[in-house]
Parts: sequence; C-alpha cells; structure tokens
Amino acid sequence: MPLDPKPADIPKIPGALRLYKVSSVITGVFLLLLCVEVFLKFVLQLEIEVGGPNGIIALVARDSVTAVNLSTGILIVHGWLYVLYLFSDFQLWSLMRWSFPKFLLIALGGIIPTLSFFLEVRVAREVNAFLATHAAASSAAPAEARP
Repeated sequence: MPLDPKPADIPKIPGALRLYKVSSVITGVFLLLLCVEVFLKFVLQLEIEVGGPNGIIALVARDSVTAVNLSTGILIVHGWLYVLYLFSDFQLWSLMRWSFPKFLLIALGGIIPTLSFFLEVRVAREVNAFLATHAAASSAAPAEARP
C-alpha cells in the first residue's frame, strides 16, 4: 500500500522535483556523450584529445593522447553527475514515500541510455498530479470548514 507524503514535507517536493528534473537531463546528456566516447574508443580505436599538437579538439589513435584526454573527462564528469542524480532521486523518493523498487527504477535512468529522459517526464507528471490534487484538496478544505 503506497503511503502519501507527510504534510510537513509537501512544501519541499517542488524543489526536490526541480533538482531531479535538472539532474536527470544533465546526467542523461552526459550518459549519451559517454556512449559516443565508448563507441569511439572501443570500436573505432579513437580518443578525444583537447589542446594537443593536432588542434584544439582532435580525434587521435587510442592510447596516443599527449594532451588532455576528453574521453576520460566525460567518464569522470558523468560519474559525479550520476551521484547528484542518485541524491536527487533519493530526495524525491523519500519525500514522496514511494516503494523501494521505484527508487531502483529511477536510479537506472542514469545508467541506461535515454531512460532518464523518459523517466523525467513520467516522474514529473506523477509528482505534479499529486501536487495539483493536494493543492485542490487543501484549498477546498477551508471552504468546507466554513459555516
């Protein structure tokens, strides 16, 4: 049986939803960049070099990077953004009091390419529907209480 959010937590939900939506999109974009990087590195045997002798940004043979390795940078940045994504997922999940499998499903959005974009829309729709229902119920409650 799903639980409703605690009344004291409801004002925190819009901020948690904003953080989730932003982190979801940014993490999804970096995951797609990471997929491109993995394809370049392991299929085409290329890496992305920044500021080397071949120009500002260049594709060079794998393991021959002499300047900044953008491929490794994308990997590291995505890893840290995924930590932020998990934090925002946990925050929203705990405020909404959803089931643990739902937390795991949302967490998969940061490791399955394009899933974060679909989940972001679905989760935002669900949370906004709850907030709209709650706002309608709270605005109707004082009117009903009047004599």
